[in-house]
Order: sequence, then C-alpha cells, then structure tokens
Amino acid sequence: MPHVIVKLYPGRSEQQKTRLAEEIVKDVVAIAKCEEKSVSVAIEEIKPEAWAEEVYRPDILDNPEKLYKKPGYNPFE
Repeated sequence: MPHVIVKLYPGRSEQQKTRLAEEIVKDVVAIAKCEEKSVSVAIEEIKPEAWAEEVYRPDILDNPEKLYKKPGYNPFE
C-alpha cells in the first residue's frame, strides 16, 4: 500500500512512463509518509476512442466520492 494506477492515452515512451512512475513514487512517499518499498505504480494505456466508456464514465462520473481532482472536460457534453 499504496498502489497508484495511471490511465492515459498511448504514445508515451517507456522512458517517460518510467520517469512518471518514479516521480509519483517520490511524491507518495513524501506526502503519505510511507516507505518506497510499499508503493507500486501501474500504467494503463487506453485508446482515445475507448476513453469515455472505459475511463471517464466508470472512474469519474460513477465515482465522484473518490475523485480528488476533477477534469476540466466532459466527453459526453
């Protein structure tokens, strides 16, 4: 614990994804006050045409109580 899942469009290099994971780990350790060995990060690439139904609806619209930062867009509007 904690486990962080990042969902994003494909197109980032392995170097970018590795750096993103490393920076997330640093912030989680600093803010959540846990050991680095306790943190895991997964990156899921979601195709743009699937984003609204696979991410936006289930993770954002259907779970507002879990959302700490709301996006500034709505693909359904």
